[in-house]
Amino acid sequence: MENQVNPIEMARHSLSHILAKAVCELYDDVKLAIGPAIDNGFYYDFDLPRSITTEDFDAITAKMQEILKRGEDFVCREVSADEAKAIFADQPYKLELIEGLGDERITLYYTGEDFVDLCRGPHVQNARELRSWAFKISSATGAYWRGDSTRPMLQRVYVYAFPNKQELKEYVAAVEDAKKRDHNKLGRELEYFTTVESIGQGLPILLPKGAKVIQTLQRFVEDEEARRGYTLTMTPLMAKRELYKISGHWDHYLDGMFILGDPHDETKECFALRPMTCPFQYQVYLNRPRSYRELPMRFGETSTLFRNEDSGEMHGLIRVRQFTISEGHLVLRPDQLEEEFRGCVDLAMYMLDAVGLREDCTFRFSQWDPARTDKYEGTPEQWAEAQRIMGEILDHIGINYEIGIDEAAFYGPKLDIQCKNVFGKEDTIITIQIDMLLAEKFGMEYTDREGKKVRPYIIHRTSLGCYQRTLALLIEKYAGALPFWISATQVGVVPVRPEHNEYAAKVTAALQAAGIRTEVDYEDEMMGTKVKKYRQDKVPYTVIVGDKEMAEGTVSLKIRGGAGANDVPLDIFVETCRELVNTNALTLKTEF
Repeated sequence: MENQVNPIEMARHSLSHILAKAVCELYDDVKLAIGPAIDNGFYYDFDLPRSITTEDFDAITAKMQEILKRGEDFVCREVSADEAKAIFADQPYKLELIEGLGDERITLYYTGEDFVDLCRGPHVQNARELRSWAFKISSATGAYWRGDSTRPMLQRVYVYAFPNKQELKEYVAAVEDAKKRDHNKLGRELEYFTTVESIGQGLPILLPKGAKVIQTLQRFVEDEEARRGYTLTMTPLMAKRELYKISGHWDHYLDGMFILGDPHDETKECFALRPMTCPFQYQVYLNRPRSYRELPMRFGETSTLFRNEDSGEMHGLIRVRQFTISEGHLVLRPDQLEEEFRGCVDLAMYMLDAVGLREDCTFRFSQWDPARTDKYEGTPEQWAEAQRIMGEILDHIGINYEIGIDEAAFYGPKLDIQCKNVFGKEDTIITIQIDMLLAEKFGMEYTDREGKKVRPYIIHRTSLGCYQRTLALLIEKYAGALPFWISATQVGVVPVRPEHNEYAAKVTAALQAAGIRTEVDYEDEMMGTKVKKYRQDKVPYTVIVGDKEMAEGTVSLKIRGGAGANDVPLDIFVETCRELVNTNALTLKTEF
């Protein structure tokens, strides 16, 4: 039976066959791979003796239009595996897919009499049904066959496709806006970060502006965690392999770690840079015997972590090989689990509200896959219990979540708070995990009310996740115009002429004394030039001081976004700035 899909997806999938047929008619020796529908259209992967470039897009588009005008039928034919192999004898990628299907009956789809593709379908009945659709080739990129970097590199042609020209036009406009907001472009232009070839991919340099934003977020997180009863820890950046063998990372995460030494030579010491902090923070708990009266213990740490990401996965600040994270672990009694989990969720929501990202987030209950016994620690009974308890807690809290199978950590289920970047790719920004396994591995225990030694439960959590990723998402959300309390420079001061420099210094000193990050431009340039510089840097407030302001003890303001204000008493402006910081305001005040 054909898979049931919605009409939009069916049309896009049908258009992917039209694309494949067009490429086959235009070029020789085409090897076909796969061509699924996606959220904004479709793509198709090809193996070609020549590269497809932007100069080819018009010819491919014209050929697709020509094929659509022929009005050919999409005809399904069911064949045996042997018949399919004979039909695709010169198509190695199709043959590999056929091998994976075993002995089951296989469906092929013909578009006209001269093009056939291996496909479950369904498709439209005739290409005429697609003539009203609007499509645009967006890019041609490299993609490894089956996402495996050891397999051949194919050419992936992406196409936007929508039911009509207006929807396509609106989508393309949104994509262009996304490109302008892309932190990988905008973050470099505004000098938040840079990368250096000789340092390496996935190892960004935070420039002063980016460093200041992350320092601001880090201090905010650490102060809030302290108010909520977290104990600060500072642990090493590396450890011997023996620690990771206890935790299970050596067996389950070795490929993702940076190893210092020979991992297979047991006669010599071997170290690894830490990919997570949990095994280290457990040592704080294990420093001496613990009683039930000490629980819960909440450990928090600003942790620098290292993960050996594939080169194709890295993107700007979103996914990197070294990053800093607001990591924490809570050691607790079973009866404290729900209350402490709620506290972790509440902290996460508080942080997301403070930076304005909460409305952009979704929730995923990440569970194990029982078939992947190689990937997970523990027994089915332990996993069933952990997931039952976590599901009940999430339902009690009232979180609207989706379930992600095979997305759990190897030691327990988790709540992943997801956020999309401007291009729609989803990444985890905050995670909260329940762990019933690692306490036993590390021999963690406490004395209960009856004097018995029992195992604690553990919650792994982040409060604002990876600071680099959060910075990237903030740059994109606000198009570089970050909220006042987060901005690296909050106020820029511009004296109109050199004789106003002394008063400009007084204004600057008053703002800095109030904790406001302020710069002053004493350069002997036109006032408009200096104002323009602060505007281009997206500084929230630009203060202009001249004769009138100096005489009256006031300031005139250029406010980011285009508004302005004159004759604002200096003390009123300073207090306004202080209030914006203290309340974590996401919008600027424009009236004084």
